[in-house]
Amino acid sequence: MIVVTTETIHGRDIIETLGLVRGNTIRARHVGRDIVAGLKTLVGGEIHEYAKLMGEAREQALDRMVEEARGLGADAIVNVRFSTSVIIGGAAEMLAYGTAVKIS
Repeated sequence: MIVVTTETIHGRDIIETLGLVRGNTIRARHVGRDIVAGLKTLVGGEIHEYAKLMGEAREQALDRMVEEARGLGADAIVNVRFSTSVIIGGAAEMLAYGTAVKIS
């Protein structure tokens, strides 16, 4: 499955648009990670615990989007975007979405 953020795929023609596909996950913070993150805010720098959590969420959302596209018979997904939003304090949704297409 080809997954791109562009509207086209260089060297390939889109022969059919199958529609919007999306994948999402909701992740909650872990108390242990919050303690480490809180300490990190005192000295500054990247909070690796949260970076890892968001990275895992992006991958899961992307995987779910690709599975939905496969179910439609797609060869590729174009115009892929990510969005995140807070659901409740300590939990956030990661959404991946794009357009499933068939290519030549």
